[in-house]
Amino acid sequence: MAKVSGKENDLSGKIVFGNTNGINSYNSIFTLERISFVKMKDVTNSAIDYAGKAVNIALGLIGIMALWLGIMKIAEQSGLIQIIAKSVKPVTKFLFPDVPQDHPAMGPMIMNISANMLGLGNAATPFGLKAMEELDKLNPEKGTATNAMVTFLAINTAGLTLIPATAIAVRAASGSSDPTIIIGTSIFGASCATFVGILTAKTLEKFP
Repeated sequence: MAKVSGKENDLSGKIVFGNTNGINSYNSIFTLERISFVKMKDVTNSAIDYAGKAVNIALGLIGIMALWLGIMKIAEQSGLIQIIAKSVKPVTKFLFPDVPQDHPAMGPMIMNISANMLGLGNAATPFGLKAMEELDKLNPEKGTATNAMVTFLAINTAGLTLIPATAIAVRAASGSSDPTIIIGTSIFGASCATFVGILTAKTLEKFP
């Protein structure tokens, strides 16, 4: 009887030979068992499942963005953002010389970098989106990233983190005996990546 091998397109079945048309003439019957391929069904089910997951992620992100953008608004109104901005002014002036220190983009950028350094990736996302939106208002050429955008993106991509909370949580959930052992190597690796990213961005921005 027919059966499916390891490959879904490979079939085997029973062949029955018969002599019906003389000595030199043979016919054969190849019998296949009824087979239904579920590949298309699996694809459809997976598409539906992941569409549902995408909706759940999007809804969750809306809540997170509302929460942290609200916190940032409170920090702005209370003057906390201005205090932090003044304390890191030498650093931000070097990294983003084209962005005025009192520009609305500065607050979200500082909050984004701070959240990333604390390993709060979900909190950093809305700040990063808001920062890019504000930076685009300073952009004289819409559709082309400015030097500040590129530098900010390089810092985000490098992922400088003092406390890799997400990685620690994953290791703990996986049963690691010492989930925090990666902190030192994570800081070293992310610091090197951040340094290289900033150096590359600052070097390339000197070229037209």
